[in-house]
Amino acid sequence: MTHTPYYLLKQYIKRMVCLTSMILLSYAIYAQQTIHINNPETWVKTDLNTYIGQTVSFSNHWYVCSNYGGKYTISPRRIYTPTNQVLPGSSDYSSTLSLNYNGTIQITGIAGYHRTGEILRNLTVKVNNGSLAFVSGEWVGNSRSDLERGYDSLSIDYKGKHDVLVCAMNLEYYLVESFGTGYGPDDASDHAKQRAKVSKALAKINADLYGLVEIEQGQSALNEIATDLTRYTGRTFTYVNDGGSANGSYTKAGYVYCSDVIEPKGSLRVNNTGVRNRKYMQLFEHKQSGERFIYSINHFKAKSGSGSGNDADQGDGQGSYNAARVKESASVLTQYRNNRTLYQENDILIMGDLNAYGKEDPIRLLVDSGMIDLHRYFHADSSYSYTYRNEAGYLDHALCNSTLLPQVTGMVAYHINSDELDQYTYDKSNDQTMFRSSDHDPVLVGLKLSAVSTLAPIVNTMDVLLNRSDICIKNAAGGYLRIYSINGNLITQKKIDSDLFTLHTGTLPCGMYIIHLFHNQQLKRVKMLVQ
Repeated sequence: MTHTPYYLLKQYIKRMVCLTSMILLSYAIYAQQTIHINNPETWVKTDLNTYIGQTVSFSNHWYVCSNYGGKYTISPRRIYTPTNQVLPGSSDYSSTLSLNYNGTIQITGIAGYHRTGEILRNLTVKVNNGSLAFVSGEWVGNSRSDLERGYDSLSIDYKGKHDVLVCAMNLEYYLVESFGTGYGPDDASDHAKQRAKVSKALAKINADLYGLVEIEQGQSALNEIATDLTRYTGRTFTYVNDGGSANGSYTKAGYVYCSDVIEPKGSLRVNNTGVRNRKYMQLFEHKQSGERFIYSINHFKAKSGSGSGNDADQGDGQGSYNAARVKESASVLTQYRNNRTLYQENDILIMGDLNAYGKEDPIRLLVDSGMIDLHRYFHADSSYSYTYRNEAGYLDHALCNSTLLPQVTGMVAYHINSDELDQYTYDKSNDQTMFRSSDHDPVLVGLKLSAVSTLAPIVNTMDVLLNRSDICIKNAAGGYLRIYSINGNLITQKKIDSDLFTLHTGTLPCGMYIIHLFHNQQLKRVKMLVQ
């Protein structure tokens, strides 16, 4: 078939247009800008204004800060509750509020379900006015599949292998009866779903000792949980009977423990300052070693409600009833001082939902009185157990005194709840997993119990040398290294396997970092500036 010159010309032009389009597209991809955020801790969304209408890639990774209603907001840093990091009412508090508000941006076009705290790496987006449109990226970390493998064992055994695992968890109104009051399950069907999720979560943790709050008064709920743990773990669990009986939907604190490993000694001590039946203290003995420690489990007054007088919201970030929580905190200290002689034991572990973030008055009272905040000790400012309106922090605490600290191998919050959408609760879905079994994450502490006073003093021989490109660590073989951003985001963690360990810092963005080095039950902290 013979083509006319006109037809051939049309085909030639068509091919040239197609080729030109391909060249322009290739050039656009090649010319696409890669943005490096020099300081993610102070980044604000207006920094993207110069890129509106463009497709850009980021060398930094991004965190999902909120997934509420299927709408995602992200930030190049994890957004933390201000009073978890800085003093309430201070100038730092005001500046953190502003940074949090301006430090997130909505991203559209995300497919599937992603949890708060998941990380987007190698992110490419189109920048719109006030939002980003997802083009491509890699999801890493904090997914359900990551957490299904179990809690972070490196964090629990950070200073050595534990022989007792302690867990504290708020069960979000675990009721076995008195349904339909507006708190907890509405009926027996709801309870069956709540029971399934909670029992899966607690069995996955498989602790030796549980301190539980927001559990129904009386013994039925504790008995049910002990029964389920025995069934699902193959170990024998029972509970501390406080002698009380069920009373509507009122909740209490309580203990469940593996009788193969742990047993209570002495009588249960109840502290009814403020809210009743929510502050307990019990001496426990580790059967194998014969070593004992006091375990204080607590649930302080909530922030909700208006309060009056000193309990009114003071506008400093601590919410209502802060004064009541301070009184409860003081009462725990008094209870400890009054009972350590009766128990003939000094070591104490204080855990539970204290309804106060890490820098708020009730926690600072405990710390100022000599208790060590294990969240901050092991994780700088990166720890959290609860999320609310984009912000993460810890209301669920773990503190100990100086004599127990050398016996603490590590601690971690197991993020199976706080980063989940509320729609996965037992009363709003048929989700049968352990995820979103409560609104608070369980907090875990590892213990290696020993008579510390008989141990030889440890000589600190660790040495950290910094230069422009490397971190060199001497005499720390068998220890662990963690690097945090200045605001507490965990950058990396590694085991030190040689007497001279070198970590190259060339891949780190410019900025200030905090190095945590654990070795021989010691912690060394060093600040590092990468320029």
